[in-house]
Parts: sequence; structure tokens; C-alpha cells
Amino acid sequence: MSTRNREIHLASRPTGWPTAENFRLVETEVPTPGPGQIVVRNQYMSVDPYMRGRMNDAKSYVAPFALDAPLDGRAVGEVVAGEAESVRPGDTVLHNLGWREYALLDAKAARKVDPDVAPVNAYLSVLGMTGLTAYAGLLEVAGMKPGETVFVSAAAGSVGSLVGQIARLRGAARVIGSAGSAAKVERLRALGFDAAFDYHDGPVRDSLKAAAPDGIDVYFDNVGGDHLEAAISALNVHGRAAICGMIAQYNETEPPAAPRNLALVIGKRLTLRGFLVGDHNHLRAEFVREMSGWLRDGQVSYDETVVDGIENAPAAFLGLLRGENLGKMLVRL
Repeated sequence: MSTRNREIHLASRPTGWPTAENFRLVETEVPTPGPGQIVVRNQYMSVDPYMRGRMNDAKSYVAPFALDAPLDGRAVGEVVAGEAESVRPGDTVLHNLGWREYALLDAKAARKVDPDVAPVNAYLSVLGMTGLTAYAGLLEVAGMKPGETVFVSAAAGSVGSLVGQIARLRGAARVIGSAGSAAKVERLRALGFDAAFDYHDGPVRDSLKAAAPDGIDVYFDNVGGDHLEAAISALNVHGRAAICGMIAQYNETEPPAAPRNLALVIGKRLTLRGFLVGDHNHLRAEFVREMSGWLRDGQVSYDETVVDGIENAPAAFLGLLRGENLGKMLVRL
């Protein structure tokens, strides 16, 4: 095992769009585990849109990243040191201390995964928090029922692409997705979306109306902004929206204009519900069982964009915010 560890620290808080200067690569000693602790050699780490909010010094549902300290996030790797009753060297574990090559954590904070069941990186995407977010948001938060029409924004992303496929497998009558390029639109069609459009090609409201002339029943929101406004107009009476993210406004320095048609929520009796995946852990066993079956039968596909090297983690994160990824953005360490 190496004696040197490299970490990515938050050097400064961004104003607007983050830049490379907001991050710093720091070399440290590999930590030594104490009682009940383990050291994990991270193999893959996840970068996710929610991390942009944690770079601000603002009160939120999760504490902001500290300055001059490593960022954190989901990671998977091999235990290389430490002894605990449930986790031993050689085990592969999932945990929350990414953005570093070696992580020191309490054994109780790690969850063992089986690399023989699926590639370890899948536990950060289709079989991990990403997949559970799609599953819980669509089926429990939005309460999608067979025969309904579903619209997904950022549908070529890690969550959105799974939402569309789950909707199809669970009996949606029509699944529509928006994405940011012609290549991504083609990928959505290959994944089984009934219709897809590039939001750069014209007003989202017009594109959605053309794709769903009879309206939509469920909207899975990853974007906010003009997508949410368009969805409110398109939602049928008693329609539901699961609000997962609003990446369109994460880097804005001025408060965004609210959707201009919010009054429609009243007459249409719409439900707009935000959610956090951590509130739906009771679905994990059901989700893993069903998703594993779909993967085994070849009914679900998932995309990953992989960037190599801890030193390139900031660039991977910035690329994610610019929409350069197809599916899940991962860093291989």
C-alpha cells in the first residue's frame, strides 16, 4: 500500500460558475486506522450536481463543504487496513468519503457490496443512489401509474435515463425526454423513449406540446426553469411533478424568476413535490431486487462517463455542470 494520499480540497467558494481555481490538489499521508476504523483505497468516486450547492456557505439540507478540507461524496473501493467485525481487508465497500485516494472512516459507515454481482462502479450508478433516486422519485414521490404519460428533463443524465426506462417497464403509455444535444436525443430513443427533443432547438414549451399533444401526467424534474414552466402548462388535471433537482439555476448569481404560470397549479389541482433520496431508504431492498432483475434480463441499460485520476476530478465536476456527460459521471482513481 502506498504511503502517500492525494485529496481534492475546496480552495475557495465559487461565485456563479465554479472554476479550476476553486479546487486544490493536496498530498497527505495515508491515514492509520484506529479501533473500529478502516482505510479504503477508493476505486471510483461520483460527482453529482448537488455538490455545487454544498460549495456555497449557506444553510441547506446538508452541511456546506469546508474550505481547505477535502470534499466528500459517494465512493466505492477496497478495504486495505483495519479490522472490524463486519468489514475486513479485501472487502469492497460503498461509503461517503470520495474526492481522495484513501479514505479513513468508521467501519459502521461503510456498506459492503459484492463485486461478483455487478461491476463496482455500478454501485455508484444504476444500483446505487442514482438508481434509487429514479425509482423512488418516479414511483413513490410522483406515484406514476400504468397508462400515464411521463416527461423527464435532463433525460440523458444518470437519473433521468433510468427514470424513462423504469416508466416504460412499469407500463407508462408514453415517455418523453429532453436532452442537450442531438446525440443525446438519439440515445434516448435507443433506450426506448417514445419521444425526445433537444431543448436548444426551440422553446421547451413548444417542443413538449409537440411531443405530448394530449398533455402529461407525471413530470420528473432535474432542471427547473423553463422546463418546469413548460411542464406545468402541459400537466393534466391532478398531474404530479417529482422535483429532484434544478441544475438550470445552480450557478446563477441572481434569484431565478419563478415559473410564470404557477397559478395553473390551482385549477389543475397539481402536486409539485420535492424529495431527497435519503427519505426513501425503505425502498432499497425492493429497488435492488427489481433493478437487478431488469439488468440481468437486459431490460435496462445505463451509461457512464469515466474520467481517470483524482487530479482530474474537478474537471469532471465542471464537465458535469456543462452537460458533457452521458449518464453517470465517475472518476476512476
